[in-house]
Amino acid sequence: MKPSDACIATRRATRKAYAIKVLFVCTGNICRSPMGELLFPHFFHTDGIETDSAGTQGLVDSPIDPSSAKLMALDGIDSSQFRSKRLTPQLAMSSDLILCFTEHQRRKIVALAPRVRSKTFLLSDFANLCRYFGQNNLLHGTNVEDRMREVMYNASMARRALPEAEDIADPYRKEFAAFQAAHDQIGYAIADIAQALEPSRAGHAAE
Repeated sequence: MKPSDACIATRRATRKAYAIKVLFVCTGNICRSPMGELLFPHFFHTDGIETDSAGTQGLVDSPIDPSSAKLMALDGIDSSQFRSKRLTPQLAMSSDLILCFTEHQRRKIVALAPRVRSKTFLLSDFANLCRYFGQNNLLHGTNVEDRMREVMYNASMARRALPEAEDIADPYRKEFAAFQAAHDQIGYAIADIAQALEPSRAGHAAE
């Protein structure tokens, strides 16, 4: 029997309530972190992930930088409704995974909310972790959310095998090429994360 629309809606609402919340953090919340927030969901085939972004020195209620907006448009993503905000302890604490772009930002996040240390990663570091766990068949979850939590909870075991995480430079007030470089680094990192965390993709890659 085909499920009713109401039943499907209820299941989706329940899944949404338990969605893993991924927070991207940069400095001003108008260049890098909006691109991370907006790009991330487009690499996954699940409604079990929610994304948000903020800045350690975030401007309040500002639109995305025009260069970042242009890059989002080229990706087919409308960023016109985006508005920036500043990171707060409450926002950090309510997130399941925090991804930032430099080691300096990671330290500032942890100083603001010490209890989030274990769930705060450089984006490049988390991509390295996902790649390591995926290539070594160490992820056993059957969905993205469970596999993401596996990486987070077991990160320490892989540290010695990983390359050093790289910062993604702030393109603010720089030429468009700097924004393009940041965009590409963010996109490649997210693609690596999705490759490891999407069970269907991970299985295909391992064959």
